[in-house]
Amino acid sequence: MKAAAILLLALDMTTAPAHVSNSFQFVVRAPLIRAAALFGPEGERCWAGQHWTPEFLFPQPGKDVQGAVFTVQHGPHKSVWVNTLFDTTAGRMQYVSFIPETLVSTVEVRLSPLDAASTRVEVTYVRTALNIAANEDVQEMGKSDAQSGPDWQRAIEKCLGGSR
Repeated sequence: MKAAAILLLALDMTTAPAHVSNSFQFVVRAPLIRAAALFGPEGERCWAGQHWTPEFLFPQPGKDVQGAVFTVQHGPHKSVWVNTLFDTTAGRMQYVSFIPETLVSTVEVRLSPLDAASTRVEVTYVRTALNIAANEDVQEMGKSDAQSGPDWQRAIEKCLGGSR
């Protein structure tokens, strides 16, 4: 029993990789099929800002399809993304991204029509540090993820030609 107690004391939470999950939701003034087109790597170029510059490895030329593999530069890091689900009809998208030796993320987007002209968007980010040196960054990203809804909504409405 003493060995187990000592082992438990040695396993401080600061030695475990961080893991966070955060969701947000918002409504856009567009039918589901129009809104869904904005959640692929190419479609996001319209609203995600200058930092969103996907470089496609597959397919060539790049397009928004399930199975797409692309990279995005984030300051000194390059993340690798895989589109694991891209169903615009059902309004479901999912991505797995990773920055080697740093973190792995999943991003899930679920769209549902509210009426013929409005769509509810729910986004869930799950992030896991690959080493404890990335714990603080993962925690900060999680906090930022949770508050992203209003910014995404404004950017998408602007992309759609809205006045918000």
